[in-house]
Order: sequence, then structure tokens, then C-alpha cells
Amino acid sequence: MEKKKVVVGMSGGVDSSVAAYLLKEQGYDVIGVTMQIWQETENIVQEENGGCCGLSAVDDARRVASVLDIPYYVMNFRQEFQRQVIDYFVVEYLRGRTPNPCIACNRYVKWEALLKRSMDIGADYIATGHYAQIDQLANGRYAIKHSATKTKDQTYALYNLTQDQLKHTLMPVGVYTKEQIRQIAENIGLPIAHKPDSQDICFIPDGDYASFIDKERGRSVPEGNFVSLDGKILGRHKGITHYTVGQRKGLGLSLGHPAFVLEIRPETDEVVIGTYEESLTHTLRANELNFMSVEDLTEPMRVFAKIRYNHKGAWCTVEKTGEDEITCTFDEPIRAVTPGQAVVLYDGEYVLGGGTIL
Repeated sequence: MEKKKVVVGMSGGVDSSVAAYLLKEQGYDVIGVTMQIWQETENIVQEENGGCCGLSAVDDARRVASVLDIPYYVMNFRQEFQRQVIDYFVVEYLRGRTPNPCIACNRYVKWEALLKRSMDIGADYIATGHYAQIDQLANGRYAIKHSATKTKDQTYALYNLTQDQLKHTLMPVGVYTKEQIRQIAENIGLPIAHKPDSQDICFIPDGDYASFIDKERGRSVPEGNFVSLDGKILGRHKGITHYTVGQRKGLGLSLGHPAFVLEIRPETDEVVIGTYEESLTHTLRANELNFMSVEDLTEPMRVFAKIRYNHKGAWCTVEKTGEDEITCTFDEPIRAVTPGQAVVLYDGEYVLGGGTIL
């Protein structure tokens, strides 16, 4: 019987490297691929900051592939990354929203583009080093399931994958803890066993989003006013791209009480400021829906929801309130519901689906 062929997206980190090893051990015909998604001129910055797609990623992944004795290629996805991730990131911030570039990158670059190219070269699957699992449910649908370790669970950023993508994806590290993965890497002599995890947004290693956006646009975002809910001017701000809904630190306001960003108004360049109580809400709406464990939501349902990557989650009732809209009503008030971020819904261990917060 011919071996099934799998393309492993290798970032040069320990997780994807061990993923390639595990799949080879399971009898797959494994090909390693590093996706070059970052623009050439920035490689030096990337390398210094250990991003997931700079020069060091290619060097490390190539060394690992050599140890594992698997073929290795670098594929260029710069155009797709610019269009689907960077352009989206800039436009969303200018609209007063807070995008999640990792979710866009997963869906449109790491999966859509890589899967298509892998299928073109005769692969049956693609695989990644994500801490998540994929199951086929009794209803025939594929769904992402929590990883074996709650401390390292990456299901939130994967809610947007399609059924076809899931059907052709393997996630071998999802049944292990991070410590176990590092141990496997050490046992088999991989040179990256103790390489630190990449942090922050890979294409903005210094974390200065506003400067990056100005550079992409070729001009600065204008300054504007901080205002209260009733329209009173509270001070001046540096430009709307410096702020996100729910933000408390770095506002430079002394109002005699903790101040929170409640809303960003791009049309008037205003940033609305309020109290902690005013930053709480019981409901949120979301669109750009993707359902995973079910085909659609036909009636209100009790689910566990996360409204950002590091949110511990909260119980709510979700119902369809439009063709492409859901409304979540939370049991307890939640803070910092941020337009542009994802709300991801869990039914037990599985991702039910999710959408973009309005």
C-alpha cells in the first residue's frame, strides 16, 4: 500500500519539528515546507526577533529536516500574506477595530494557500504543530477539539477553518503537553529542542502597531480627542490606531478614576473613554460566521465562549439573529468586548464555531 503523503508546515520551532517526526514515525511520507510569508527587506529584523517566518526559521527548519531525513522546501506565499493578513490588519485598525491577524493567516495562508499548493504536488494532507486535535463527529462533520493540555490550547485561532481544510489536516502534537514535545525533541537530538516560542505578531516584532500602519499607508494617522460618553472632551490622543476597545493602560489621562476605552470612532477620530462599569456588557453580536461541529445554529444554545485568545471564557446563550449574525447573551457581564476580534464558541471539548465581533 502506498504511503499517504503529508506536507508539514515547518516554522523552525519545536512544535512543527516534532510534528514532522511523529508523522514519519506513524508511517507517512513526510515533506517539510517553510512558508516564506514575510517581505525580504525585513528578514534581518525578523531574524533578530526570532519570528516564525524569518531567515532563522528557514535555517532551523532545514537543519531539522536533515536530522529527520525528509525532503524540505521553501515556498513563497508573500503575496497571499500581504493581501490576506497585512492589508486586512491595516484596514481593520483604520476602521477603529482590533483585528486578529493569526486567525486570518491560519485560514487564508497556512491552510487555504498551503493546502492548495500541497494538493497540487500530490499530498493527501497538510500538518502543523498546533496544540489542538481534529475529530470526525457522529454527524459526519469535522471539528477542532481542545488539546491535551489546557495551558497550551490553540483552538481559538483555528475556529475559522473549513470542513474541507479540516478533512485534509493532521495535528499530531495535540495529544501531548509542551513539556512532552520538548522532551521528544531532545530525545531524538533535534537542534531546536529548547528554542523559545515565538511571541507577538510575527510581522511587527517590536509591537509598535501604529508605526507599522503609518509605514504601510505612507502617512500618519491624525491625532484626535478623547471624549466621554456624553461628548465632553477629556484630552488629546495620538491617533486611533494606538488604541483598542477595553484598553486601560497608556492613555495618559488623569481623571481621578481608572479610565477605559469604550469605543473608537474613525469618522470623527474620537476615542470614547468611560469607567470600568461602563466597559461591561451582557451581550455581543458577531458576523462572518463559521460553524464547525454543526452545519448551522437552528435554535438558541448554551455554549462556553472566548472573546480573545487569552480570555478564560464565559458561559452564554447564543442564537442566530440574522443570515450571517449571532447574538451571545452572557450569564455574567464581561469586559472588553472588542470589535474585530473573534468570539469562539465551544460545545464541550469541541469548537462549535465562531465569528467576528461587531
